[in-house]
Amino acid sequence: MKQDLNSTSLPGLQNYTMFGTTKQTIDDYGDYYGNTSDKDYEPCNITDLKAFGQVFLPTLYSLVFVTGLLGNGLVVCVLLWFQRKCNLTDICLLNLALSDLLFIFSLPFWATYAAQGSWPWNSTMCRLMTFLYTMGFYGSIGFMVAMTLDRYLLIVHSTSVTVWRTLRLGMVLIGVVWAMSLIASLPSVIFAEVNGTQGAYTCAIEVPEESWWRSFDYVEMNVLGLVMPLSIMVFCYARIIPTLIRMKTHKKHKAIKLIFAIIITFFLFWTPYHIVLFLHILKQRGYFTQCHQWSHLDLAMKVTETVAFTHCCLNPIIYAFAGEKFCRLVVKMFGKLLPLCSVSRESYERRSSVYSRSSEITSTKLI
Repeated sequence: MKQDLNSTSLPGLQNYTMFGTTKQTIDDYGDYYGNTSDKDYEPCNITDLKAFGQVFLPTLYSLVFVTGLLGNGLVVCVLLWFQRKCNLTDICLLNLALSDLLFIFSLPFWATYAAQGSWPWNSTMCRLMTFLYTMGFYGSIGFMVAMTLDRYLLIVHSTSVTVWRTLRLGMVLIGVVWAMSLIASLPSVIFAEVNGTQGAYTCAIEVPEESWWRSFDYVEMNVLGLVMPLSIMVFCYARIIPTLIRMKTHKKHKAIKLIFAIIITFFLFWTPYHIVLFLHILKQRGYFTQCHQWSHLDLAMKVTETVAFTHCCLNPIIYAFAGEKFCRLVVKMFGKLLPLCSVSRESYERRSSVYSRSSEITSTKLI
């Protein structure tokens, strides 16, 4: 007997497959994932929600694209410009910006998809955009974790790690992060398909209706996207803060504030999104059966996913521009590109002066 398929939308667009038609058919009503099982149910009218998504999503995706492209693009340009002066922390920061850019490059396509209510490209583009999204998502999380672990080892175990903390080992670590991101992205890319009729196409992840892949995808994003990185951050920074407090440096208070900013920002921007993903798992298990529950869950996905997306715009501010070393490099680069800025650059460099070893740890390494 032929196995029925259930269409689940892409990670980050979990709620959008239902908008794959411009006609008022069963796709405009009923299960938000296009599930047309034999069970009787009252169709849900989501016309207002659909109209809201066609305006809200493209607008926010476009804003995230512009700001994220400028911020992360500047990070990449500066670090490549001064690549000979880069240390292991800078290389991790460069790869964090590159992973954010992968994610950002997919947003114009999702914005077009949301605005038109139909996927205008072929299956190859669907898989490619899915790859950029998931690779950027897992890569960004992975490099944030890598930078956290690097700071932990550098500050808490500074005497024992200086021997083996080499650039070669750092490159191996970066390769591992990219490889793990690729592996985590493969299921979504493999199952991504374009389906529908003329003028009503969806780019969605197609898995067998009874398959465990749907739940696995949600659990994978919850564990790798929130639980694991947040746990590592809390553990590492809980050990870093007491070490900083014992240091005799006037910059330790700034470093501690930045640590709290990193953890709180990550928690506030990503937790709501992953809570909604978990609720989708419960929905698949039949815990939510009412129309208004589906509608609220879909609206929550739209809002929380957009909030989570904006985190890629904050990464350059938190990890790069908060550091004095990076700011000096930005001023120096623009001083070379724009001769009129040379006076400002010289004034800034005089104020910066030379840093002590302990200050360097808390500014160039930690911040």
